[in-house]
Amino acid sequence: MNKLLKDIQRWQKKASDRKEDGVFIVEGIRMFSEVPKDKILHIVKSESFSKEHPEITGGLTVFDDEFAKISDTKTPQGILAVCRSAVKTEKELLSAPDGCYLFLENIQDPGNLGTMFRSAEAAGFSGLLISSDSVDPTNPKVIRATMGAFLRVPYAISFDMMESVIGFQKTGGKCFAAHLKGAVDYDVPDYRGACAFVIGNEAAGLTDRTTDACTQAVKIPMEGEVESLNAAMAATILIFEAKRKRRK
Repeated sequence: MNKLLKDIQRWQKKASDRKEDGVFIVEGIRMFSEVPKDKILHIVKSESFSKEHPEITGGLTVFDDEFAKISDTKTPQGILAVCRSAVKTEKELLSAPDGCYLFLENIQDPGNLGTMFRSAEAAGFSGLLISSDSVDPTNPKVIRATMGAFLRVPYAISFDMMESVIGFQKTGGKCFAAHLKGAVDYDVPDYRGACAFVIGNEAAGLTDRTTDACTQAVKIPMEGEVESLNAAMAATILIFEAKRKRRK
C-alpha cells in the first residue's frame, strides 16, 4: 500500500491527524461533485468506479479491495477526495453583519452535529461555533450526516465557550442559552440583529458557566412526560424561530 493510502487510513481514524495536516475527507459521487475543486488535494477511485465513470479523470485508481480498506463506509461508492481544511478562525466566522449563529458546547453525537449543519444551512444561518471538546466536525460520520452542508456552512472552533459568548456579546451580539430552566419561552425574545443560540451536551446540557454568561436562557415548552428534546431537534426549532422573527 502506498503512502497516500496509508495516510488516508490514518486521517479516517484520527481527528488529531486531520487537524495537524489540515485535511478532511469526503466520500461518494455526490459529495465529491460538490467540493470546490481548489479545495481538493487528492482523488482516489476504485477500479470499478473508474470504469463506470470515465468522465471523472485524474487521481489515483486502485483495486476495489484496496479502496474498501481506506473507505469509512460499509458499502463504498468507489470515490473519495482528500480536501484542504475549511475551518475558519473565530474572528472570521463571527464577522458577518447581523449574523445569526449556533454555538455548540460539547456536542458528542456525529449525527446531531451533522443535522445542525443541515438545519443551519436551511435557515440561512451564518455559521457554527463548535467547542473543542465536541465531536470533530471533520469526522467522516459528521460529514456524511451533513449531506453536503459541511461544504457550504462556515464553522470555527472555540477553546472556551464561555469566553466566546462574552466576546460575542461585547461586539453587540446576543446569546440565547437553550435551557430546560429558561426564564422565557423560545418564541418570546427578539432575534433580529446579531445573535446566537447556545446548545449544550446531549446528556448534561450547557455548563453553568456558559449559561450564566448568556444574554438570556430560553426554553421550549413541552407537554406530556417528555423531559427534553434531542439536541439537534431543539436547535432546529430555535433557528427556524429566529428565521421567522427575522422575516418581519
